[in-house]
Amino acid sequence: MKISIVIPALNEEGIVGKTVKSVPVEKLRNNGLDVEIVVVDNASTDNTASEAREAGARVVYGEKRGYGNAYLKGFSEAEGDIIVMGDADGTYPFEMTYEFIQPILNGEADFVMGSRLKGDIKDGAMPALHRYIGNPFLTWVLNVLFKSGISDAHCGMRAIKKDVLDDLNLKSSGMEFASEMVIEAARKNVRMAEIPITYYPREGESKLSSFSDGWRHLRFMMLYRPTPFLLGPGLIVLIVGVALTLGVLFGFQSRRHTLILGSLLLIIGYQMLLAWIQFGAFGMVNGITGTSRTIKKLVNYHSLGRELFLGLLLLVCGVLVGFKVLFSWQAVGFGALSEIQFATLALILSILGIQTIFSGMFMSLLLLNSDYDD
Repeated sequence: MKISIVIPALNEEGIVGKTVKSVPVEKLRNNGLDVEIVVVDNASTDNTASEAREAGARVVYGEKRGYGNAYLKGFSEAEGDIIVMGDADGTYPFEMTYEFIQPILNGEADFVMGSRLKGDIKDGAMPALHRYIGNPFLTWVLNVLFKSGISDAHCGMRAIKKDVLDDLNLKSSGMEFASEMVIEAARKNVRMAEIPITYYPREGESKLSSFSDGWRHLRFMMLYRPTPFLLGPGLIVLIVGVALTLGVLFGFQSRRHTLILGSLLLIIGYQMLLAWIQFGAFGMVNGITGTSRTIKKLVNYHSLGRELFLGLLLLVCGVLVGFKVLFSWQAVGFGALSEIQFATLALILSILGIQTIFSGMFMSLLLLNSDYDD
């Protein structure tokens, strides 16, 4: 059996050689395993490639920048039956590779995740924001949505059988690749195991961006499961907005502040529902989500004309109500006007109509080159 250690690297001169040498090649070979170390040089501008090669790694070059792209390139080049993953910056304990892959060798799992949170995080290795807020929160969301049952969703030290990895059909180019791998494994019921590891302070400059990378992971999970993020909250906001707005429009006295709030919530809630449909359509077209039947019916290319018709109907109604307000204003010589309710109704209908029309146009373009027509 052959083990491939895949290490992405970008400007890791001074540490990538140490990382490669930390792999216990002799120990693995003494236990009957063939070993290769593949370093993916992701457009480094220093001596990363030569240092890795001198340390004993086979260096391949990534054509595209990005964490996910680097791993996808490395996976395509790896020849092993088991793929071990980890960063080049000295943060992960490659010296425990043999122990790390034991669940796979023993037939107990097909995918092994390291857990820094259950292991030992050295001083200075992980910012408090990541350790106590960001990583636990994103891991919690992922577990709630996909039932993965892991404690550290973004640990970069992982091991997986090559045939199982191929079945995951991973595509993400950036940092969300880490989430995609766990999500796909959970969705396809891959047998997973966790091993506590020691996490060390990195050497060199960090490539992470806390908030943008966190948002990319959250956004990716929204593509897979848009309903909890958009449909449920959107319906609640929309219902409250409609109730407040109608209560004023058909009430006996003008409550302008309530009307403004209701109108705002109505528009926001409606936009969230449209976003739910759009997220589902994008995920369906790109093959990254199990889309619900409701979304499939709503985004059917041949039925999007209904959305355009609804948008035009809302817009026309808004314009007609607007003309009523205009004629009433003209009747009083364009002076003071007590038509706030109808003016607001015209505004709401027009905005909803425009939102619906452009949403339909966007999804028509999205599905234009798709063969989806069920």
